[in-house]
Amino acid sequence: MEAVIAVVIGVLTAGGVYLLLRGRTFSVALGLALLSYAVNLFLLAVGRLATHRPPILEPGRTDYVDPVPQALVLTAIVIGFAMMAFLLALALRARSETGSDQV
Repeated sequence: MEAVIAVVIGVLTAGGVYLLLRGRTFSVALGLALLSYAVNLFLLAVGRLATHRPPILEPGRTDYVDPVPQALVLTAIVIGFAMMAFLLALALRARSETGSDQV
């Protein structure tokens, strides 16, 4: 399972970098979104997600999941959404001002 997650993270990162290097505004926005997804997936993988384990330490229990990476991913999702909305608004404004969507 770790190999599958590693491959998915690699593909998302490669696709995001490729789209970031293109000259169109929408491609750059899509590339940033893919990189954001790759980072979120990486943070979740680092947190050792497991099923049937509580995220909070209970007395006498030694198998639990660390809740910090999950909280970081939730925060990253909100920040990524706000960044994407700002980027798209800025791109639309630049397109209306210059008449082109080149970065």
